[in-house]
This record gives sequence, structure tokens and C-alpha cells, in this order.
Amino acid sequence: MGQKTALITGSTSGIGRATALKLADDGARVVVSGRDAERGREVVEQIRAAGGNAHFVRADLRDARSAAELAAQATAIAEETGGSLDILVNNAGIGAGGPTAGTEEATFDAVLATNLKAPFYLVAHIAPGMAARGRGAIVNVSTLAAERALPGLAVYGASKAALDLLTRSWAAEFGPAGVRVNSVSPGPTRTPGAEAGLGEMLQHLAEQAPLGFVADPEDIAAAIAFLAGDEARFVTGTVLDVSGGRMVV
Repeated sequence: MGQKTALITGSTSGIGRATALKLADDGARVVVSGRDAERGREVVEQIRAAGGNAHFVRADLRDARSAAELAAQATAIAEETGGSLDILVNNAGIGAGGPTAGTEEATFDAVLATNLKAPFYLVAHIAPGMAARGRGAIVNVSTLAAERALPGLAVYGASKAALDLLTRSWAAEFGPAGVRVNSVSPGPTRTPGAEAGLGEMLQHLAEQAPLGFVADPEDIAAAIAFLAGDEARFVTGTVLDVSGGRMVV
């Protein structure tokens, strides 16, 4: 991949952490971001111990301002060594669930702010610079629930379905300037959040797919790394299903 710089949101655990480790192993300078500074430092230390290049920037990504601040800090890190911010992975998300009638407005607003508003404004601040340089890759992390209706995941699924629409819109908007935008749609994946929220249901959901097993975060990270890399230079505007085949049954 060369010494590109990649910003991965929500990369202190789960899929984001695995993606940071994978991109660093592929040779990228990685900007790790999340709310937990201690976990962020642990990821950075792990990358550096393996000979990689990583930095941590704390961000809660609850509004347009926090997205703008993260974009500015990540860009500054990239430019310190004469580089540029070449890859953005919008992974941070809130997976709130529950019946529609019982959903508090604060929960609704938090899900939409983190899952939709933050990616929108990160792209608004980062993609123009990519376009000016004639290159860049953006990967949005979606969900199976954006394509297949799952009870109790209405707000979460809707937020990610909207992100998939933005993926296609941004591919059309920035593609002529050399910027590729894609989504990865994971199925059941063994992350701390999924295990805490779904418990035994995680395995039950996985068994409904042809492959029948729960993915590891590294499985999803591999797909993200492919879409972020030069091997996918002719791929844009797509939602890559990484769910063990769940969408074919």
C-alpha cells in the first residue's frame, strides 16, 4: 500500500481496531480514533511494537464540529511528514436496538449523529482534499440490518441504509476526481459490542447464512483493506456484502 495515511474512526476495539492493525501491517500510517484514550493508546502501542506508524486522536463524533476537528487533526498528522490523508474508514457507530414505540428521542438522535452525521461531515472536510490531489479511498462500514429488516433494529438499520445511499452519492460526486467510495456490510461479527448486545443471538443469526459461522473482526478488516487499497482501483459505489452469504437466503 505504500506510506499512505489512513483515518479509521471507532478504531479502539472490534472491527475498527482490526482494520487499523491490518492497514498498518499493509504499510499505512494509521490515525486511530475513538472515545477511550486508554484503549486508543493500546492500539497505537501494538502497531508501533510491530514496526508500524500510528497516532491516536480522541473524538466522540456526536456532531459536525467534532467531525471537523477530527478531520483537521488527522490531516495535520498526515502532513507532518509531507504526506496526505489518503484513506478514510467511517467505522464508528452506535448499535442501539429495541422496539420503535420505546425508543427515546435522545437515543434516536445519538444513533443518527454518530452513524450518519459524523461520516457526512468527515467526508465533507476530507474528500475535497482527496479530490484536489486526484486520489483517495473512503470506506463506510454498514450492516446487514441496512438491507434486511430485523425486528428491533429500525433506527440502527435506517441510519446505515442512509449511509449506503451516501456511499453511492459520494461515488458519483467525487469519482470524476479520482476518489473511490464504497461500503462494507458485515454480518454477525464477534466484537465486544455485538457480543454484549446480542449474546447467544449472534450465533443464531450466523447459522441462518450458508457459511454458518460468526465472523472475526479480521474477516471484515480484510474486506475494508481491499476496498481501501490500489487493488480495488476500479471499484466504487458498491456495498460489499461480508455476511457469510446471508443475503442469498
